[in-house]
Amino acid sequence: MSTLAIANQYAKALLESISQPGSGATSEEALTQLEQFDSLLKSSHDLHTILLSPAVAHAQKQKVLGRLAELLGLHGFVRNFLFVVTRHRRLNLLGEIRERYQALLDETLGLLRARVSTAAPLTPEQMTALEAALSQVTGKQMRCGYEVDDTLVGGLAVRVGSTMYDGSVRGQLDSLRRRLTSEA
Repeated sequence: MSTLAIANQYAKALLESISQPGSGATSEEALTQLEQFDSLLKSSHDLHTILLSPAVAHAQKQKVLGRLAELLGLHGFVRNFLFVVTRHRRLNLLGEIRERYQALLDETLGLLRARVSTAAPLTPEQMTALEAALSQVTGKQMRCGYEVDDTLVGGLAVRVGSTMYDGSVRGQLDSLRRRLTSEA
């Protein structure tokens, strides 16, 4: 089974359990907590080594996870999910599980995520206008992540899934160059 399929199974199981009435947590809170834990795991070499090492007993890993869950204020469902993932030696897939969880949650909520690269930082008004325009084009509510790309001369480039909307000066120049060379 591929790592994507495994990550998808875990993400789906977490989303289904969190979505149950009376779980006490929202799906968005679980996502935030997964991101928090994943970030901590990636930033601490020692923690990464302890939790992923087959030489460390599972009981020790659970103690460490339990203490971290308490310190981070993780919901019981998220804590127990991390216990299961660790027990099945899938903690190395936590990043992929989090990404699949986010994709499944977005699908459930009818959201699309976009990655926006700009030549200069956008104002909040520009971000709102861009998200409204993208929502109109896609027919879905948008959540955008923004980054400044120093290689762009001006304008912006937006990636929604596998679709790229390139309104950058560089993109326009490349398009012009292709048209000119194909006509010559």
